[in-house]
Amino acid sequence: MREDKDVEPTTEAASLVVVASALWLGVLTSISPCPLATNIAAISFIGRRVESPRKVFLSGLLYALGRTLSYLVLGVLLVASVLSVPELSLFLQRYMNKLLGPLLIVVAMFLLDLLSFSLPGAGVSESMQKRLDALGLWGALPLGMLFALTFCPVSAALYFGSLIPLAVKVQSSVLLPSVYGVGTALPALLFAVLVAVSVRSVGRVFKTLSKVDWWARRITGVLFLGIGLYYCLKFIFDVI
Repeated sequence: MREDKDVEPTTEAASLVVVASALWLGVLTSISPCPLATNIAAISFIGRRVESPRKVFLSGLLYALGRTLSYLVLGVLLVASVLSVPELSLFLQRYMNKLLGPLLIVVAMFLLDLLSFSLPGAGVSESMQKRLDALGLWGALPLGMLFALTFCPVSAALYFGSLIPLAVKVQSSVLLPSVYGVGTALPALLFAVLVAVSVRSVGRVFKTLSKVDWWARRITGVLFLGIGLYYCLKFIFDVI
C-alpha cells in the first residue's frame, strides 16, 4: 500500500531555495515602511551620542544582532512547540500544503495593500532611554530585540503567515528564523554605516529603499498570490 505524503524529500537545490526565501522575506520585512522607519530611528538614537564612526557601526551591529536573536528565539519557540506535539506535527505535515494556499493568499493581500489592520506601536519611553543610555554601546542589543517584536501588519503577515509555516513545513526551528533575522538586519547595518559616514546619505537611501519596497512588495505579492492559488487548486480542489 502506498503511503500518502504531501512532503517530498528535500533536495539540495530545494534547500537553497527555502533558505533564500527566508532571507528575502527578512529583507522585504525590513524595507517595509514601518520597520524601515523604525530601523532609521533606532540607529539614529543609538548613534546620536557616539563620537566614533567605528562605535556607531558596532552599535548598528549589536542592534542587528538583537533583531536576529528575537526572531530566532520566537521562531524556535513556535516551530519547536508545534513539532513537539506529535498529533499536531503529523497533522501539519500532512495538511501543510492545503494550509499554505490560503495563507499565501492572505499574505499576498497584505503585500498588495488589499488588507490591513492596526497594531499598537511601541516606542522608547523616557525611562527606557535612560536605561539604554546607561548600558552605553551595549544598549543597542536590547533595543534591537525590542523593536524586532514590534510587528506591523506587513511584518506580522510575513513572519507568522509565511516564515513560520515554511519553517514548520521543512522542520527548521533554528536555520530559517536565523536567516530571516539576518535578512531583517541587513538594512539596519546599511543605515549604521551611513550614519557613521554621513547623516545626509540616510535620507537618499531611505527614498531609494521606499521605492524598492513598493515594487518588491507588489512583485512578491503577485508571486505569493499565484503560488497560493496554485496550492489551493492542486491540494484543496484537486483540479490540477
